[in-house]
Amino acid sequence: MRHAFGVLLLASVALVTQVSSGDDWTVPLGGNSFRTAPIPGHDWVRRRGTVVWDDQQGVFSIFFRVDRAADLQLELVARNTEGRSTVVASVGEETFEVAIEGQDFKPHRLGAIRVAKAGYVRVNLVGTERTGPSFGEFRDLLVSSPTDGLQLDYVKNNDGNMFYWGRRGPSVHLRYEVPREPELQYAYSEITVPTGQDPIGSFYMANGFGEGYFGMQVNSPKERRILFSVWSPFKTDNPRDIPQDQRIVALGKGDGVRIGEFGNEGSGGQSFLVFPWKTATTYRFLTEVKPDGRGSTIYTAWFGEKGSNDWRLIASFRRPKTDTTLRGFHSFLESFNPSFGYQQRGASYGNVWVGDATGQWHECTQARFSVDATGRGRHRLDFVGGAQGSHFYLRNCGFFAETGIPGETFTRKSSADEKPVIRLEQLPRTSP
Repeated sequence: MRHAFGVLLLASVALVTQVSSGDDWTVPLGGNSFRTAPIPGHDWVRRRGTVVWDDQQGVFSIFFRVDRAADLQLELVARNTEGRSTVVASVGEETFEVAIEGQDFKPHRLGAIRVAKAGYVRVNLVGTERTGPSFGEFRDLLVSSPTDGLQLDYVKNNDGNMFYWGRRGPSVHLRYEVPREPELQYAYSEITVPTGQDPIGSFYMANGFGEGYFGMQVNSPKERRILFSVWSPFKTDNPRDIPQDQRIVALGKGDGVRIGEFGNEGSGGQSFLVFPWKTATTYRFLTEVKPDGRGSTIYTAWFGEKGSNDWRLIASFRRPKTDTTLRGFHSFLESFNPSFGYQQRGASYGNVWVGDATGQWHECTQARFSVDATGRGRHRLDFVGGAQGSHFYLRNCGFFAETGIPGETFTRKSSADEKPVIRLEQLPRTSP
């Protein structure tokens, strides 16, 4: 979600606090900046964490958070080895013009600002003039303050590839409370994405389980997908390393579904359907987890629009060396494209149920909220979850003015009158 230039407010949070011992902070642009206008997504960040751009129309935005009202002094660490440039920095109504030139990185004073409340501060950079091929190379924003006890939160360094993870933003999760008995075989849930909450790089995961996940994505301005994946029992980030007897085997797929492999965050079998799902429309997801009695487990996923009697088969996979029923039922919301990690996304997760092997359905009205290491480590604090009426909700990214409490349990109102009515034996299981 785009915000006007200036300060974005954020409530204080109950997380582990790391208070700076001094009154000077170095905010590296590699983990805390984004191209935000006129066309977001083009990434100016270099691998070494510096930023170089040549587009006079572009706006480059840096974000950091203060925990109270404060007086701040700002400096920009930059160089221009091939000419001289003029850059304008904006914070709210304050603007500062600075000339960038020289072979070495050095601080360039911007000026003083007053932040009236705790929250995120947004510093916008626009290049206005240049004699060389770019406006220069930019490395850090230096922040200093006389305000006693002031704390700044931002991505401190690139340890653990945190520039990448920090720019992606925090991932948030709902782990559902399910009955301990009987053994569960089905997961059912519904997702509605509000209008304007669907930026590129969003993954709305509906049915997560111990060995995989199932949901929908925004992959580009023109492409959206329904995605279903199952991890191999062999632990690796390279699917080519998986031994033959531990590979995920595709047993069936729906019309138009593509089958392949995935890596980088574990490895396994993956399927996806290019499908133009829409905001403000509710979609339903059904997953079956069923042992085959021979040391493997079969995972099958179906998708459809709420109100329709049709179920589309996405795929069915066999996971070897696995004998389990449904476990670890959860949902999550993540940003998987760091170029769009400054834009807010959100969704409602409603009418959540689990089904046992006899076909009996059990409603899930409680969920435990959690966030990934990006949020737990205070690299990003723009995440929240909760319950409203008969649904749960998740929001992340956007540098908005709320922060959720990891470990909190939410309770939604019952939707027993919308109990799933599914003829399980008639579900499609093979390609047409």
